[in-house]
Amino acid sequence: MNFVKRAGLSLWARKGRTLITFATFLVISLMVLAGVLINAATARAELDAERSVGAEVTLAMDPQAQGNMGQAPTIDSAVVEKIGELPQVEKYTYSMWDRVLLKGEVGLVTDGGEGAMGPGGTAGIGLLDSSLLTDFRSGRFKLLSGKHLTAADKDTRRILVEERLAGKNGLKTGDKVTLTGNDEKTTGQFTVAGIFRDPRPDTELEPEYGVNPANMIYGTVGGLATLNASGGGAQRITRAGFLLRDPDDQEVFRDEAERLAGSALEGFALDVNDKAVQQMTGPLRSISSTATLAMWLIGLAGAAVLALLVNLAVRQRRREYGVLVSLGEKKWKLITQQALEITAVAALAIALGSVIAPRLTQSAGQSLLGREAASAQQRIDAWQPPPPGSTGLDEGIDPDDQPAENADPIDRITVVLEPANLALVGGVGLGIGLLAAAIPAASVLRLSPRSILTNGK
Repeated sequence: MNFVKRAGLSLWARKGRTLITFATFLVISLMVLAGVLINAATARAELDAERSVGAEVTLAMDPQAQGNMGQAPTIDSAVVEKIGELPQVEKYTYSMWDRVLLKGEVGLVTDGGEGAMGPGGTAGIGLLDSSLLTDFRSGRFKLLSGKHLTAADKDTRRILVEERLAGKNGLKTGDKVTLTGNDEKTTGQFTVAGIFRDPRPDTELEPEYGVNPANMIYGTVGGLATLNASGGGAQRITRAGFLLRDPDDQEVFRDEAERLAGSALEGFALDVNDKAVQQMTGPLRSISSTATLAMWLIGLAGAAVLALLVNLAVRQRRREYGVLVSLGEKKWKLITQQALEITAVAALAIALGSVIAPRLTQSAGQSLLGREAASAQQRIDAWQPPPPGSTGLDEGIDPDDQPAENADPIDRITVVLEPANLALVGGVGLGIGLLAAAIPAASVLRLSPRSILTNGK
């Protein structure tokens, strides 16, 4: 009789054992497929989060290097512009800052800036492209009227003012404002290009500059540079930001930037601003690791159970195999028959599992992710900034742990069964089945028909 036909008859005749093997394979295929689907879904969600936030590399003062320097480092804007022309960069901006004063008819919202900047003084931040400012990109700041400062405005005198400062002084887009430089002598007339909203209250000082956030002024780098008494020369930049085309280009970009800038980067560090992405994808990584661990445990346990089942089956069928071998059947055909039976059961289990798994995985994965996301959101909501004037270290608060704005943890995934996923699970399932069949195969090769038929061994 053909060994393929014998395999079919054997599976039908031993329905109980076949069902047990089928159930074992079904559990394995469901768990492995669930792990694969969850990993694929979380990977897609992470990629979407990276693309929505973008990979931003910040060029800023290196705190460690600053300890050995007398003053904050600066870098020539021309060097930053060369870095910004690298093929990995989609957009870039840079900034500098200095004290500016409002005198005459235009005044500060409150006296909150006087302690840090003196009477009428506030922080003037010069920007190449205000739309790339982290607070604007995240949605924390909102442009209410007018338009952003761009590279095309670089050498003009244009500013953005906060709505409370604009409201107090009756300013609107297109109005003129006179600013005085840090030397309290050099002045310039600037056009209000736009009015924005900063949600921070007047009582919460801007931590980096120590002024009322309502008094912050953002202007063009070239325009604010004209208020510098030293005048002329190259613009000296204190900070820059580069938005990359692809998050995977971070290392290449950093190497190329260091090569281009050379010693000009002394005192600076290139840091990847991935806090928002990490905050959004934290729950995804958690459920992905849980699914992977469960997949491996079930796979290994299932392989062990299958090996025991196949080994037991071989022991129970020793007389059958002895008769077949004594009738001239090749031993390799007996082994192939055993592998064929395992493969047939595995294929049916995987096929059924592929129908059931996506819906079960979507439900289970969504439930797990929902709990992880809720827990992460609670930790974000519970974070409290240090009190004004404090670094937070005395209170056990690390300011670097401050959550990123508008970066809520992802709480939804979409499970999609793709051919590659099914092929992977099919390969794993069949591999487990063949591995389980390989262990007792050695005993088939050692069969002695005379011994089996006379002694039952």
